[in-house]
Amino acid sequence: MTTHIRKDVQMKKMKNVKEEKSMRNGKNVTSMGSLKKRLLVTLLTFLMVLSCACGKKDSEEEASSKKETDSSSASTEQSGKEQEKEITLQNKMTAKEKGKVDKHSLTLLDEPVIPDVKEELKKKHTVKVEMKTMTKEQLLESAESQRDLMTEEEYKKSIDAIEHMDGDEFETINGVMVDDIFMFHPVPEKSYDGGELVQYEGVSTGESPDEVEYKEVTYRNYEEYLDHIKKYYIEMGCSEGKAEYIAGLNRIAWEAIKKDEYVTVPEGTMNIKDASLFDLGEDTFADYRKEWEFDRDAVSAIKDSIDEYSIYDEELDREFLVHVTLPADYDKNKTYPVFFLTDGVWRFGNHPELRKAMEDKEADDVILVSLGYNYHMNGADGNTRSTDLVLERKKLLDFITDNLMPYLGENYKIDYADSTLYGHSDGGVFSHYALFNSDKYDNQPFGHYIIGSPAFWGLYDDGDLLDPKGCETDYGYFDRNKTLDKTVFLCGGKDEDPDYQDRYNGHATTLEGLENLKKRLESHGAKCTCKLYDSHHYQYIPGMLLEYLKETYPAK
Repeated sequence: MTTHIRKDVQMKKMKNVKEEKSMRNGKNVTSMGSLKKRLLVTLLTFLMVLSCACGKKDSEEEASSKKETDSSSASTEQSGKEQEKEITLQNKMTAKEKGKVDKHSLTLLDEPVIPDVKEELKKKHTVKVEMKTMTKEQLLESAESQRDLMTEEEYKKSIDAIEHMDGDEFETINGVMVDDIFMFHPVPEKSYDGGELVQYEGVSTGESPDEVEYKEVTYRNYEEYLDHIKKYYIEMGCSEGKAEYIAGLNRIAWEAIKKDEYVTVPEGTMNIKDASLFDLGEDTFADYRKEWEFDRDAVSAIKDSIDEYSIYDEELDREFLVHVTLPADYDKNKTYPVFFLTDGVWRFGNHPELRKAMEDKEADDVILVSLGYNYHMNGADGNTRSTDLVLERKKLLDFITDNLMPYLGENYKIDYADSTLYGHSDGGVFSHYALFNSDKYDNQPFGHYIIGSPAFWGLYDDGDLLDPKGCETDYGYFDRNKTLDKTVFLCGGKDEDPDYQDRYNGHATTLEGLENLKKRLESHGAKCTCKLYDSHHYQYIPGMLLEYLKETYPAK
């Protein structure tokens, strides 16, 4: 029997996600709040010695190196007399970000082009290997520190194996990367012959990353191990093509190690505390156009009025897809407000109806903008949404405030003071955050905010990261400012509270959270309106957006 066992620990950054019981936009999606470890946590050891390392994600409030904003301004007093002046924004995009912007015609209606996995694997790849040397003393210390994670028999077996080692040091593979993709599932050692493979793995049994059950897993051969890798990544949300590709990279790495055709990197290069190490990049083997909800005929009828932009953000390491729909009688010399919608995967589908209302003179002309992801990412996926709209909300706000809106202002004449930012559910949590942190930015791209059915209760699932108490005090906005010079529209569905009753855990429900926010705003004399619709969580949104457009931007 050929046994492949290693001492290093590979931990995945994927968030743990609870399944929401109700449907959001007709799809079962995962909740935004549960951001702990999920699915399989694979731990491999050298002679059953576990050397665990857990890294916490940096606080969202840590200042970014690219878009630091001044939040130390003294409390501002409003004169009580609004002075109208044109708002201009400073574009803070980096040279790399500017160089990656791509404006083109609408591609949503195009047929997907999916790469062939086998052909992609035939291309030239770069394999990087990090080696690690441990002394017998270090191995014994490691085994002792992880004693509570092993059975007594496993512990004794590990100690006995270490004490009977030949020599005082042992060198093994600590980590492997292929084309900058980290091989989370370890690559076999050079001596492995492709036969039976034994791994010591841990399976998560609870909410905490520490709640893990350990067991030996034996694979009959390397092919069975690769099938296991494929299934793992499919469970993690990757397409079958992406999962097959990653498994194929594992094989490429093993072949490179056998032939000594790899680049050795210094010890410590592949630090598993670095969350970016586990970034798999775009899933180019998937195309999620099918997830976009829209009327094909309605979009086709106005496609010549739609500009599509691919825009990359370095902070989030995301490529966004932005759709800009211009009014029927668009005049490039005229200034227009922007109606900005998050969740483009669903909300772009509202562009035709909103534009028709403008064309029929039921509302004044505005520029419709929706923010989504390129078609290699599933914008309807709960993990992706919760990551960007909630966990990384500061970075997303940086992107919209200091990159995207200033960039659009260089291509269209925008009335920022009269522009609106909309968000719903996770997006409602984001638009609330954006509103009450807007004073920290020099750029002021929005004068109006829509906070729809905000899932504030989800913040408690990861309270150490997401600051639910700060949310309940509107992030100290009214400690820094005496008044709010923005207008706020709060909305929800009258029937939505039961939709997530198993998620509240004693905290305010969605509608209670809305009511509490309304009272706080009113206590500070803010310009706030609130409306509840005869609806559950999301069904009211299309009608609400149309109503908001007509009332906020009435026909002239």
